[in-house]
Amino acid sequence: MAIKILWIDDEIELLKPHSIFLEKKGYETQMINNATDALEIIPNENFAAVLIDENMPGMSGLEALMKIKEIKPQLPVVMITKSEEEHIMEEAIGAHIADYLIKPVNPNQILLSLKKILDRNKLITEKTVVNYQQEFRKIAMDLMNARDYDDWKDIYKKLVFWELELENIEDNQMAVILEDQKREANAAFFKFVKKNYHDWLHTDDKPVLSHTVFKEYAKPHLSKDKNTMLIVIDNLRFDQWKTIEPLFSNMFNIEKEQMYYSILPSATQYARNALFSGLLPSEIEKRFPDKWLNDNEDGNKNQFEKEFLDDQMKRLGLSDLTTQYYKILNSDFEKKVLDDFHKYKNKNLTVIVYNFIDILSHAKTDNQIVSQMIRDDKTYRSITKSWFENSYLLQIIKKAQEEGMKVLLTTDHGTIFVRKPSQVIGDRETSTNIRYKMGRKLQYDDNDVFVIEDAEGYYLPRVNVSSKYIFAKEDVFLAFPKNYNHFVNYYKDTYQHGGISMEELIIPFITLSPKS
Repeated sequence: MAIKILWIDDEIELLKPHSIFLEKKGYETQMINNATDALEIIPNENFAAVLIDENMPGMSGLEALMKIKEIKPQLPVVMITKSEEEHIMEEAIGAHIADYLIKPVNPNQILLSLKKILDRNKLITEKTVVNYQQEFRKIAMDLMNARDYDDWKDIYKKLVFWELELENIEDNQMAVILEDQKREANAAFFKFVKKNYHDWLHTDDKPVLSHTVFKEYAKPHLSKDKNTMLIVIDNLRFDQWKTIEPLFSNMFNIEKEQMYYSILPSATQYARNALFSGLLPSEIEKRFPDKWLNDNEDGNKNQFEKEFLDDQMKRLGLSDLTTQYYKILNSDFEKKVLDDFHKYKNKNLTVIVYNFIDILSHAKTDNQIVSQMIRDDKTYRSITKSWFENSYLLQIIKKAQEEGMKVLLTTDHGTIFVRKPSQVIGDRETSTNIRYKMGRKLQYDDNDVFVIEDAEGYYLPRVNVSSKYIFAKEDVFLAFPKNYNHFVNYYKDTYQHGGISMEELIIPFITLSPKS
């Protein structure tokens, strides 16, 4: 069936050869020599696109364009004009034209424009599928040959790249294949971390970790001569960063896009305290015995981040810098931080901890409406972007850019969509996290967890002599036998963190330089 096109031009008789050419290519072209008549038939016809001359007697192309958009806002319109005047182009682009061509045009130009508009999704799908099929084999080889933490960063980046590419095409089959490849990658990644994590804590051959990231990635940008903003968005995964990255393009140059590894457990109490203190958990407990709370103790386990940061900056020789610290837990305080920008814009370092994504991931578990909205990673990314576009935090970042501040954007850990339950038995002192457990006399499936019995050797606090840690692999979540079925149904297909997966452990640290 031919694709119907409307062509409006006061010299339409001269364009007959173009019409014949398009008909041979599968397009049915209706030719009209004035905009007034065209506007009468547009409401009653299903045109795929409109070609319109800008310079016509009577109603001009720009005037007609506005009226077409009022009648059918989604109808693609291609503006054709003899004029290259900038203001005409700007008006047409501002009215959301689909394309802009300069006379004289040849039939192939028209055909290319129509294909770009009408067949774009089909062409992108075909090209993307072919490219991923080729890349699939390369990634499979990378998985077989991965030897170190940098190899795994590269693999994860490639998987995220293709995940974002494939979510915008019409062929869902490729996304299913990629999901299987991600599962295979996470299975191999779990074995890699299990084998190497101890050495990372005791040798120089290690990635940048939670307790070294401030020293390695943030410190080089700090001085009394300039002002920097460090934003820690709790639970921000690398794929979520790539989704919001375009929002920064008009304000900042991406100076560096680096990755670092969260420590275990990949949970806020451990990873974020390590980030701000520059210490591993057992070192924090020893240095600040009155400020560290173990899993089985009541109280806010992240209430001393400012004190930990001050101590680390002193050890790093940065105590002469002026600093400001904010932890944003709700929109009212977020608005206050925006309104108070004048109070901290001249600080050498402003730290903002933002908990929205962590709150969102928990809401997926606790709120039925949010649970329906976030069905998978694609919808999770979409809601993250929607939030960020409309957040006061983005306005704060815009003000920082206007003041010429460098912005460092990072997180403390990621999160993973859990699907597979694994039963764990423990005593009443066993911790409640879904992705890791700490306790005595733990019983578990060895195939599903990484076990740490020597807590001191991994710089983890030991509550008592017989306590141990276990960390869930891949998309496994840990469930107690009591009310097992209810527990499994409640937590299955939710976002959790604390265990071992690429999504939780390999996380972004972005350096943004303001554009003038």
